[in-house]
Amino acid sequence: MSKIEQTMADDQTSAPRYRLKKTAVMVGMMGAGKTAVGRALAAKLGVRFLDSDAEIERAANLTVPEIFDRDGEVFFRKREAEVISRLLDSERGILSTGGGAFLADENRKNISARGVSVWLNADIELLWNRVRHKDTRPLLRTADPKATLTSIYDARVPVYQKADLSVTCLPNLTIEQMADRVLDVLLTRPDVLEKTNA
Repeated sequence: MSKIEQTMADDQTSAPRYRLKKTAVMVGMMGAGKTAVGRALAAKLGVRFLDSDAEIERAANLTVPEIFDRDGEVFFRKREAEVISRLLDSERGILSTGGGAFLADENRKNISARGVSVWLNADIELLWNRVRHKDTRPLLRTADPKATLTSIYDARVPVYQKADLSVTCLPNLTIEQMADRVLDVLLTRPDVLEKTNA
């Protein structure tokens, strides 16, 4: 066993064990940290990490921006709803969704019925600082991307507020610290997550 594997094994034996009863679905704006925090949280809980955008890209053999360019947003949203539904039916884990996924009534209903939604609530300045240097966001390919982001934010926040749980993102927190915050919020819902003695 390598030193890294030994350290991981030691961490797993010393860390408290958890039982995830429902898939926790990360929702929120682009740049909120759904993938990074979701992946760290899945590692802490010892469950699978799933990413709806990555699943769509794998199935289509295209990136999300390429799908938007070739087939349009309506086509993408349809595939996204199918993928989210399928992932909710697979083994319980942490599911990261695209920023627009939670806007669809069908997705919100499916998530509420078969999982729990967790809104990573980041303010507009934090989001802009995270996304402004990336060109992988098809919705921000505009003449004024910050104004576009602000407009999307203003339209989406009232929908994100419908999420089952909410965790505020702060610029000084590491990914690990954010994952711990989400874990603490999930523990307030014994129907979703509980500590075990194993």
